[in-house]
Amino acid sequence: MTALVLPTKRAEDWRYSDVEAAASVWPVPAPERIVLGPGEQGSQALLQDAADDAVVVRDYVITLAEGARLDFHLLNIGGRLGRMTFDVRLERGAHFGLHTAVIGGGEQTLEVVTTVSHAEPDATSEQVVRTVLGGRATGNYLGKIGVAKHAQGTDASQSVKAMLLSRQASANAKPELEIFADDVKCAHGCAIGELDKQALFYMAARGLDPQTAQTLLLRAFVAGVFDGIADEAERERFEAAALKKLEGLA
Repeated sequence: MTALVLPTKRAEDWRYSDVEAAASVWPVPAPERIVLGPGEQGSQALLQDAADDAVVVRDYVITLAEGARLDFHLLNIGGRLGRMTFDVRLERGAHFGLHTAVIGGGEQTLEVVTTVSHAEPDATSEQVVRTVLGGRATGNYLGKIGVAKHAQGTDASQSVKAMLLSRQASANAKPELEIFADDVKCAHGCAIGELDKQALFYMAARGLDPQTAQTLLLRAFVAGVFDGIADEAERERFEAAALKKLEGLA
């Protein structure tokens, strides 16, 4: 699909999206390209906190050469539609890490779509996605890991967990593995649930009001997603923005 083709729900990666919102800003800008040469290391931190009525569609095309490493941290909380896509190619011994928190409420649709291609041997990738949804919000994660026939020694993982705070909120997750090599280690895990009522009762019994108790549990749920941000001020900015959004859902 090119940037000029208007998406429809017939496309697998748009099935759960808000295509009407996307149409209002189509065509979207060309993908942002990130290329790291052999042995290079990089990090990216993206805080997507657009206004409630905004539509944000951002695409990344990432190529990591032999031995390169990129760690990407994303907090996706803004806009009527907030859609982030990553198309990643890993060459020999490269590493890609994606650590994401998605927090939405109201009528928001927030999504992360990834395609990670292990094109050469001994590459590694890790994707961690934590989603909290209230109101009538929709959160989507569609993640495909592809391992080429000769990409032996691949080590790839996806960990996807979503927390629903209302019966009207919905989370859609589709982790996918396509493996053509034999000597690989690939795993994915997905869980969607709600807050532990026993934990809420326990905290209430010790004097915490329901809103504070919920916010603390949700904060613990997304804790650790941003630990890898090296810059302390940047890490604190992400954590503060996540906490503010969580408090708004309580």
